[in-house]
Order: sequence, then C-alpha cells, then structure tokens
Amino acid sequence: MEKTPPGGGRLVANLMYFARTLRAAGLPVAPGTLLTAVEAVRAIGLGDRRDFYWALHAVFVNRRDQREIFDQAFHIFWRNPQILEKALAMILPQTRVDTGAEPIEMLRRLAEAMNQSASSAPPPQEQLELDAALTFSAREILQKTDFEQMSNAELAAAKTAIAKLRLPLMNVRTRRFTPDPRGPRVDMRATLRAGLRNGAGTIWLKRRRPKTLQPPLVILCDISGSMSRYSRVFLHFMHAVTNDRDRVHTFLFGTRLTNVTRYLRYKDIDVALDRVTEAVEDWSGGTRIGECLAEFNRLWSRRVLGQGALVLFISDGLDRAAGAGLEPVMERLHKSCRRLIWLNPLLRWDGFEPKSLGMKAILPHVDEFRPVHNLDSLEDLTRALTRPAFRRLEAAAQWRKEA
Repeated sequence: MEKTPPGGGRLVANLMYFARTLRAAGLPVAPGTLLTAVEAVRAIGLGDRRDFYWALHAVFVNRRDQREIFDQAFHIFWRNPQILEKALAMILPQTRVDTGAEPIEMLRRLAEAMNQSASSAPPPQEQLELDAALTFSAREILQKTDFEQMSNAELAAAKTAIAKLRLPLMNVRTRRFTPDPRGPRVDMRATLRAGLRNGAGTIWLKRRRPKTLQPPLVILCDISGSMSRYSRVFLHFMHAVTNDRDRVHTFLFGTRLTNVTRYLRYKDIDVALDRVTEAVEDWSGGTRIGECLAEFNRLWSRRVLGQGALVLFISDGLDRAAGAGLEPVMERLHKSCRRLIWLNPLLRWDGFEPKSLGMKAILPHVDEFRPVHNLDSLEDLTRALTRPAFRRLEAAAQWRKEA
C-alpha cells in the first residue's frame, strides 16, 4: 500500500484547488495532470519545500512562458492558505497582499484566476442588459490599456484584434523594368522584336516602367526577462504579419539568436507558438544585444536585407554587457537596410530618457523611435509604414535637433 503524506486528504484537496487556479490562469491543466501531481507529491514527500516546488513545476509547466505564472501562483498559494479569500478584494492590475512578510506583487491574470477559484458556488442566473452606447468606450479603453496590465479576457480580446491587423508597406522601386503601354521609357529590345514579327513599315514603340514590389520585412524581437510579458503578445503580431504577406523574416534574441521564421508560417497560432517555444532555449533570460546582432550581421544580413528591406527592432535596450560592442553592429545593421525602426515599450512612460549605455549606443543608428505597449501603438505603427520615410540625412538632422 502506498504511503500517504501527513494530512493527505487536505493536501489532495489543496492540490486540486491549486490546479484549478492554474487552469483559470491559462495553463493547460487536464484531470490527468492532477493525478500525476498527486503521485509526484506522494513520491517525494513533504520534507523539502524546494523538492515540492520542482515536483509540481515538472508536472504543470510544459512551456517556458508558463514559468512566471506558475512561480507566482505557487509562492502565493502555498505560503498563506487564506490567500484566496483576500484575492476577492483585488480590483487593481497589481495588488500587494500583506502576509506578514515581504509584500508580493501579483499578475492581474493570476489574481482573476484566484478570484474565480475562491467562488465555489455558481453565480446566480441573471439577465444582463447590454448598453450599445458603452461598446465604443470599452473598445477605446482596451486600445489604450498596457499589455502588461491586461486581464485574461482583455488579453484574449487584444490577441484577436492583433490577428486582424494588416501591415501595409509602401512598394519600393527596383532596378528592373516591366512592360507598360504608358511607361516613361522606351524598350528598344521589345520594339525591335515586335517590328521583326510584324514585318510592316511602321514600328510601334514598346514602353516600360520601373518595377515595384513590397520590400522584405525583418523583425528582431527581444525575449529577455524584462521583455517577456510583451514578447508573448508580439509573437501573435509576428504570426499575423507572417501569414499575411511574403518575405517576412523573424528572429528572436536574448543571450543567443534564433530564426523562427518557418515556425510562424503555421496557420494555427497554437501550433506555431509550440514550435517557437521548442526552438528557443533562452526565453526570459539575460540579454546580449551586441553579440546577437553581430551574429545576425555575419550570418543572415546578406540573405534577408536585400531589395530595400525594412527592419523592426523590438527591444527595451537593456543590455547585460552595458552596450559593449553594440554601436558598430548597430551601424552596420543600419547601413544594410532601407529603414530601421526601434520599437521600445519603455516609451510608454512620460518622463522616459535613454540613459543606459545600450540605449545610447542604439539610438543614433535608427530612423524612427516608437513606443509599442498597447493596441494603439501597433495601429500607429501600421499607419506610419504607409507614409514615406524621412531620408537618412533628414532623419539624422532631426535627431540632432531633438538632442
């Protein structure tokens, strides 16, 4: 007969309660997962809190982006058994709960999950009257809400809106030509061929015009710990863009560079994110921007930055190497593309100033510096890409004037 830990009945109930909380917070917890968790706890016992933590971690966490929610849920749930009763009063995106020790910051989605778990009785059936006049206001609030402060429902609505976004780019002129009856240039070769075929005394001039096409789009996204809450949302944006247009190349970087272009081409967003999670090994870790960009310049720039490529550089600019070696690689990246746009979520703060060494090394080598922290900022980006960009000299003069 298997040995049951002390308080086994109460422990099993708490494990079920904990699994229900994780499932409400977005983790895929099946009934069989709970049984596996019970067996794991029976196998290791309750002698060491760290063993208990990693046993549940091994059972409930199967993707890197689930670690943060699990970690906060574990430390809050198993530190104070009455924490769920206090979670009923949570109305802010981040709440501090006084447990007699150091205050704990909660994610809003985790707070909502605990709030749902605490209500054991089903809510009474009520007739809801929806006022259509409030629909626009709710949508406007969602547009301006920071991704970091969104609840589960708001985040799901934001991902749905992101999936419908389209990223129109202005066509760029190439050196090739295409036939056009009203083109500005005469195609002498085509004209002579047509004259030889017709054999008539009159030769009709064939004309041509410069060929235009959509430029390649290259996305370099930071997935370090300071960017983890935003990068998960940006992956949905990258997936929507990759499936909407051709010649999109996506790279994720933290301490190393990973090309995830082929994984984001899956039509199913869940399959695409699973493949990306399996491929990326440095999720929510440190940041080595200089080394990763140097690797990109060395291995990938000649392959993907041709024909007037546009580069979206998504990062907060916080580098663990304090910007060492970052300026020359940014300069080379800037010279290799037609337009380099830096998207930084830290620009959401009114008094933001680029004071870190990494930011100071990056800033002189970008054409545009834009915020990216909510739906409004993403829509502003799509509108900006339809407008002609400043010439490089004009952009540099604008930077010097603002500095």
